[in-house]
Amino acid sequence: MSMEYKEFIFETLKEAAEIAKKNFGKVSGIVKKDDTNQVLTETDVMIGKNIVDRIKKAYPKHNVIDEETGVINNRSLFTWVIDPIDGTSNFISGLPFFGTQIALLKDDLPIVGGLNLPFFEEIYFAERSIGTFCNGKRIKVSNETELVSILASYGIDSHKEEPEFTIREMKVLGEIVSNIRNLRVTNSCYDAAMVASGKLGAYLHQSMKIWDIVPLQIVIEEAGGVVTDFYGRETNYKNHLNESEEHFTFCAASPILHKQLQEIIHKSITRV
Repeated sequence: MSMEYKEFIFETLKEAAEIAKKNFGKVSGIVKKDDTNQVLTETDVMIGKNIVDRIKKAYPKHNVIDEETGVINNRSLFTWVIDPIDGTSNFISGLPFFGTQIALLKDDLPIVGGLNLPFFEEIYFAERSIGTFCNGKRIKVSNETELVSILASYGIDSHKEEPEFTIREMKVLGEIVSNIRNLRVTNSCYDAAMVASGKLGAYLHQSMKIWDIVPLQIVIEEAGGVVTDFYGRETNYKNHLNESEEHFTFCAASPILHKQLQEIIHKSITRV
């Protein structure tokens, strides 16, 4: 892999972090009409435009999937996937758990990606078959072997259109919480970064979009973790340019903890 991508992602995330820090605590947002779980600020738009402009300049033939800009299809093998601010509700509320995410797909495989945590002055970078690094230092997922020894995170969004979904989800979450040491939730890329660095043992979510998940996948996998959908199936992006409206689910942990989580999830499903 060319050092060029690493430098591009690092500089892009660094610049995005500066924009976010400058506006943190000074913005308000609007709820998106098509998804009341999603909030938009001028900073999202500003960061997204900045990143898309940088990609157009550096890699004009590449495709782009950006949460705010949408899809730019140049019929390339390469597609950049961008989330300008993951954790926008936290950002608006003055909570420090937010960040920018970016990754590059070659065909349907994430080959390089990263995220920043501006408040914590951290930049995470991952490259396929090379590893994951935080501020240049290699990181690894937890080496704990039992769920009871870990803190785990579970991101939850409301489903006003289907209240029964939330009720079923709470039953599964109850089973998971009963088997771990404790639960921590920021519902943002912060949680995934903490899994990659071994501070949290697992992160699960049942309501994600493609820009939420692609950068997190390579960051966690290259730190030694396993990333699947919520039910343990392989996540693929074979139709990624047409999946901006699709919902994805997420289950990430070290291999041994991931296996234990899947056993709990599938037992819980049979009881519902």
